[in-house]
Amino acid sequence: MFIYWNEIWTNPSSDELTNSSPASKPQDVAAGKSENQSNQQEQCDLSENGTKIKSKTKKKASLSALSAKRDCKPRPFGKEGVNFTYAKHNMLKPESGVVDMISPCHEYKSFAIAAKLDNQRLQAKLAKETFKFACGCMNMRTNGTIHFGVMDSVNDSGYVHGEIIGIPITDKDVYVDALDYMNKCFKSDSDLAAECIRPPEFIEVSDIDSTEKYYVVEIDIVPKISTVCNKLFSVCLPNFREDSNKVEFEKKTVYYRNGSKTEPISNQEEFYSSLRHKDELRKEAENDHAVPDVSVDLGRKLAVLITDGKGKIEKEKWHIVVTNRFQEEHLKFIDFLLDLKILCVFDFDPDSKASGLCKKYLEHHATNLHFLQNYKMPDQMSIKDFEGELHLFEQVSWIFCNGRNDFRGNETPCDEMTWIKTRKSFLKEAVRLICKQILPNGTFSVIFFLTSPVELPIVHTFHEFFAEMQGHDDIICISESEENYSKWEGFAQSSCTAQTVQSKSISGMKMSHVNATIQQLQPSRTRVFKHLPVFSKGVCRLEKVEEERMSSIEILSVDHCDDIKIDSEVEIKIIEENFYRGGKVSWMNFWLSEKKHVGEFIQRDTYKEIYKSISDLPKWSIKQPDVHDLRIYHKPGSGGSTVARQVLWNNRKNFRCAVARTSFSASKVAEHAVRLREYEEDDVQKCLPVLLLVEDIDTEYLEDLRRELESAIRTRKIKQGTLCFILLSCRQSREPEKMCKESPSQNFSVTHKLSVEEKKEFERKKTEVEKQYSADYIITFVLMHEEFNKQYIIKFVKDLLDGINHADIVTRLILYVALLNTYVQNSYLSQSHCEALLRTMQTNTGQRPAERFRRHLFESSLSEQAKVLFIHLRDEKTHIQNIRILHPLIAKEVLHQLLGNDQQQSDIAMKLLKEDVLFQNNFGNQDYYRFLQDLCMRRNKISKGDKSDTSFSPLIEHILNKENQEKVFEVLKAACTRFNEYPFIVQQLVRLWRTMEKLQAAEQWVDL
Repeated sequence: MFIYWNEIWTNPSSDELTNSSPASKPQDVAAGKSENQSNQQEQCDLSENGTKIKSKTKKKASLSALSAKRDCKPRPFGKEGVNFTYAKHNMLKPESGVVDMISPCHEYKSFAIAAKLDNQRLQAKLAKETFKFACGCMNMRTNGTIHFGVMDSVNDSGYVHGEIIGIPITDKDVYVDALDYMNKCFKSDSDLAAECIRPPEFIEVSDIDSTEKYYVVEIDIVPKISTVCNKLFSVCLPNFREDSNKVEFEKKTVYYRNGSKTEPISNQEEFYSSLRHKDELRKEAENDHAVPDVSVDLGRKLAVLITDGKGKIEKEKWHIVVTNRFQEEHLKFIDFLLDLKILCVFDFDPDSKASGLCKKYLEHHATNLHFLQNYKMPDQMSIKDFEGELHLFEQVSWIFCNGRNDFRGNETPCDEMTWIKTRKSFLKEAVRLICKQILPNGTFSVIFFLTSPVELPIVHTFHEFFAEMQGHDDIICISESEENYSKWEGFAQSSCTAQTVQSKSISGMKMSHVNATIQQLQPSRTRVFKHLPVFSKGVCRLEKVEEERMSSIEILSVDHCDDIKIDSEVEIKIIEENFYRGGKVSWMNFWLSEKKHVGEFIQRDTYKEIYKSISDLPKWSIKQPDVHDLRIYHKPGSGGSTVARQVLWNNRKNFRCAVARTSFSASKVAEHAVRLREYEEDDVQKCLPVLLLVEDIDTEYLEDLRRELESAIRTRKIKQGTLCFILLSCRQSREPEKMCKESPSQNFSVTHKLSVEEKKEFERKKTEVEKQYSADYIITFVLMHEEFNKQYIIKFVKDLLDGINHADIVTRLILYVALLNTYVQNSYLSQSHCEALLRTMQTNTGQRPAERFRRHLFESSLSEQAKVLFIHLRDEKTHIQNIRILHPLIAKEVLHQLLGNDQQQSDIAMKLLKEDVLFQNNFGNQDYYRFLQDLCMRRNKISKGDKSDTSFSPLIEHILNKENQEKVFEVLKAACTRFNEYPFIVQQLVRLWRTMEKLQAAEQWVDL
């Protein structure tokens, strides 16, 4: 548990404030250093014989404080203050008089000077103001609240009426004990007064600048008719006399509420005669006040928040969980969390690993356990390497934000004050890193679970995410306890309005109901058991935890995709259409075909050859290699990857099948492949072979993987001639037929050319899909049917680009992507880069980016031509969206036709290298830099599957042959400048100078 409470950091968003600037911060106005008319009056009340004691200092509130003021609601009448919070400089409604007897009237006292007095003087002052107000309320038969720490009369103080300032309190008992004057003040009526005057409530005031705890002290008056009927109350108010140095009492006086003021009654007899009527009104008000609670449809609200109104949680969307201690009863209802796609958990429970949420989660999933400082990225490390070091996107990162009680190292839990001093900065770095470099805005949501009383560090986490995410759109708060939520709402108002917090929160919904509601909205259930084939021809269960521990391979189970819920024909159409447009084949495509939801999958001739080759492999032969190689070489966009995955899909019941994630080292992939082979088998000599697909890797990686596998086989002393692994590699090649001839028994080719049998299959399929989809949206399939006929491509591109606006920034984006896709294999632009470029148009036209570039609106910002040309890809690891053109041959033709006679390819390359906004974008910049560097310096090599060896990159060769030398120098110089004299680009430039026999210039660059 955290012991101390301190300041709250805040960075209010400009669209959340009415009269504020995001840059402005409210300045702390220390109690006792600000004077106003009310404060002076307080001092005057404490003086003797009318002699006024005035403060010698006066300080106005800063303009930044004034700019951050927001209206806010008072603590609900009669509720405990421990579950409520005020934000400093927010404003309560003006003081009020009698309304309907039940709605409380309000009176404010700044109490800034009195709070600094000694206990005796302070208590006298507090009792005087409280009993005077209470007497007025009791005589008027109205509920009321007097607030200490809220500005009343302000004049030129820089404050506004009702502004929350708070008072520093170190000992609450001093304020509670002030009501002990009740017996002497109300005398014979003291018992009745005690029933009406409630004990003080201490409402914490959040303040970003203060290192002290500030509170508003509120005392409720509840004159129930059973207590006050037929009674007129008088009071003797206490005053501390400086001359006698003691408290003395004023003469007995009867007070009433006159509007927003408490004043003495001038005509007691007349007032007393009206008491009966007031009693009747009070009695009626009490009887009428029991209004039933209005039922709120929390289930629907939760569904809208968690799905963004889409009816189902997106499979690709990441979630970040922030939580304090889960109670035992809540741990029974976390099934929805087990099925949620979680990137990381910010856990403030130091016992979570031993007995809390983490322990429960580990029973079902593998996680990586971290502390906040693990998210401090070294200066020289790339974001991709950092993600790999933390295993982000592979397994859940569980961050213990306040240490662990079960950890032997120096990570013990600490109190709140120490946490703020030692760990808050690490939290800030972690949140910034996630929001600015790891996940683009809109690709994730943050869910706060308030399952224990709210403590300040979790509130800091809210403010950090609110600031870094630039608003609340993807932040959700869930709290079963309304008391916990009430306090949370008060703290959150340092960053946003109460209405904003309420709109994104679920309060008062049982965790069991939350669990059931969210489960209905999830696209799949991760805890539906998967199965693998076994040597004995049966199956075994693949535990989710074990699957996640083999994170370097994607395992294909016997019942793969059976856990996915398909609710409509629209979902099926979207999946199939994406494939026919040129998107990468998914396991869902095969599953839909297998389950007869869509038509049969075309089987290319190469698929049949590979399938037969694998089927003919003996399980044991003295000549059989332990690791068997099969290689697919394919032209870009010819369907090689589809063939390879189709081989795996249709062999998943006969072999243990997996796809290597080549971002991992070969040794790690080999380790997990071996574990997959031996999983749930008792004898290493009797295991099914593993069919392992390895895509788009170089020969060195494949050889390293083979050596690691062979080493593992020797270590386990597996009998020679036992088939253990089949390595199916799939690589792009400009001349796949040539590569196939080098080793006909192991190498296979996939090209754009179709056999007679394949043409029949494609013609049948084309007739089938044309009935369901527009021709533009199955263009890649149609092109394959046409064997990528050049004239067909030219006509398609010409018709598509007819009437395109060449000056539009979207057209510039098309040119950039076309240039990359033409010359750099497997290149793309992240959607984040595309959005950054399109925002420049809005800036230039005066539009607000937020109005157009909210999540899911990217595609609506594109021209009709771009919508047809661009295919949306998702990173298989992060699921972040990327953009490329449907096919490299289409990209090449688009580049040619868009340039026309007015521009050359070097012009587009120069613009791309000078497009600052693309280099300033944080997300996906490592891949973007690599693509541009390859564009300028990667040479063709026959050994890499290219048609010929080249001296320079294909783009540079094109500029040399089709344009002129000076253009080449301009492009390479621009690349050198952009990449800070990157040695390999400098090398290209030097080689070019030497080729042109300009040795002096070459020597100058060599010196760099």
